[in-house]
Amino acid sequence: MDEEIWMEFSSDFSLLSYEATAILSNLKKQGVDSFVDLTDLPDIPLGDTRNQIVRARINQTFFRRVLLSSFNNTCCITKIQVPDLLIASHIKPWSVCNESEKTNPRNGLLLNVFHDKAFDFGYFTINNRFEIVVSSKIETYLNNKFCREWLKSLSGKKIKRPEKFLPSSEFIEYHNDVVFLK
Repeated sequence: MDEEIWMEFSSDFSLLSYEATAILSNLKKQGVDSFVDLTDLPDIPLGDTRNQIVRARINQTFFRRVLLSSFNNTCCITKIQVPDLLIASHIKPWSVCNESEKTNPRNGLLLNVFHDKAFDFGYFTINNRFEIVVSSKIETYLNNKFCREWLKSLSGKKIKRPEKFLPSSEFIEYHNDVVFLK
């Protein structure tokens, strides 16, 4: 893993700086501006692009199509029906799945973009009764109306179940034990 990280950042230290600042900001629950004083910068760096080799997820399109169909093109939490805003979200993250788990529709929820990200970061999970459980870590952000309405208010509510491929308790338990912020 060290070699992969070195290869990614050795040719682009600005990316390393950005990623490190973002991680620190997230850990300390403070905005990036509290770590970077823009008034001390002599020049703001120019944005640019570079070519990069990336790893693509094979059969992710299959996974997405099956979840869109199973959930009737509807977010299982908010009932949003805008396909461009819906994510085929893995309950057990892709990065730790074996090959068959990665495309197993029982390892998926159809979520809108916001709830997909919050689910991935463990700010909420679901239990085996398909009720939403919100992390106590979200209490830090409760002065934010958006967090109160879009996350905290969901606690205890049931998700919309898919017509086919009910999420597996095995994947739900993994998310609860490993991803969810207790």
